Amino acid sequence: MNYRMLSQGLAGACLVLGTLGAGSAQADATTDEIARYREMIADGNPSELFALQGEELWKQKRGPRNASLEQCDLGLGPGVVKGASARLPRYFKDTGRVQDLETRLMTCMETLQGIDPKTIINAAWGKGEREKMQAIVAYVVTESHGEKIDIDMKPPQMKKMYELGKMTFYYRGGPMDFSCATCHGDKDKRIRLQDLPDLRTQAGAAAGWGSWPAYRVSNGQFWTMQHRLNDCFRQQRFPEPIYGSDVTIALSVYMAATGNGGTVMTPGIKR
Repeated sequence: MNYRMLSQGLAGACLVLGTLGAGSAQADATTDEIARYREMIADGNPSELFALQGEELWKQKRGPRNASLEQCDLGLGPGVVKGASARLPRYFKDTGRVQDLETRLMTCMETLQGIDPKTIINAAWGKGEREKMQAIVAYVVTESHGEKIDIDMKPPQMKKMYELGKMTFYYRGGPMDFSCATCHGDKDKRIRLQDLPDLRTQAGAAAGWGSWPAYRVSNGQFWTMQHRLNDCFRQQRFPEPIYGSDVTIALSVYMAATGNGGTVMTPGIKR
């Protein structure tokens, strides 16, 4: 299957659908059509290509230490990938930090391979080591598809990060006086024909957190959760957070913990 042609075709279809007349009935029909397109390509999610690349990178010997990531401990023991992302973010005793998937992978890349985290933090989206990170993330989250979100909130460090994430979720600021809750703090809200989950609720958080990272049909790119959150800050007209910063980890803890018990649907497909 030519995924590039497919993504372009689907993007065009979504654009055409978006030009249908105004009115709630037409909008509902358009949303249904977009949902059908997602179902149509669900068995051939283009994220599979990124995941395959990520699996190769996971096993490839790289960096100054010429080592693979096969002994990386994502929380379930060295080398265990199956189900790991469904239990992230989590508190890691070896770093003394709460880490999400990407920051934990940066720790493994530094300690096992000798790759400086700055090569990822300072890179642009889709470039260099950050591009490789996106592929590795695609591989890891694919190994948790269908698992239940299971965030361990017993450590006090997790509770602290949850409260920071909740505070950030409701914090209003910037030239638009927006917060995360502006878009994701009500039921049945929609923007550009995209349903916005209410992240205050278990069902909404499970749907939102459980479907990212995802392949974006509109631009043919795979977006990690870090990328998704950074883009939310951009849309609020806030400065872009530093890659792997505590504020993005805290927001992840808030969403993941709120969605506890939901089903992991990653990698998802978004318009």
